Amino acid sequence: MLAYIFASKYLHIMEARRDVFQAIADPTRREIIGMLARKTQNLNTLAENFDVSRQAISLHIKILTECGLITVTQSGRERYCEVKLKKLNEVASWVDQYRQYWDKKLDSLELYLDKLQKQKKNGRRK
Repeated sequence: MLAYIFASKYLHIMEARRDVFQAIADPTRREIIGMLARKTQNLNTLAENFDVSRQAISLHIKILTECGLITVTQSGRERYCEVKLKKLNEVASWVDQYRQYWDKKLDSLELYLDKLQKQKKNGRRK
């Protein structure tokens, strides 16, 4: 019983820590996001596109929902998934800091190579 309580609390903590980075780490979830970006779909239609069980897709949907990347709404007997791409801004911001870093490094390299090229041309003229 104690092990069950510990495992239950641990799983709860792990679920609470899920974020958009965890969501996009899995290729199936990235594919789901891509599909839903084109069109809102019900769970069954979505699951038909994958060679895994419906339960596996439901777990991916749960993670995406917990991360705020999709919402699921009930309409009659169907559950429809809609993507919330704004949440990906968090990833874009994180990636952008590295893009800026590498842009600066590559700009410096370009200036250095231009300087070497000019020195080489000036050396030939003499």
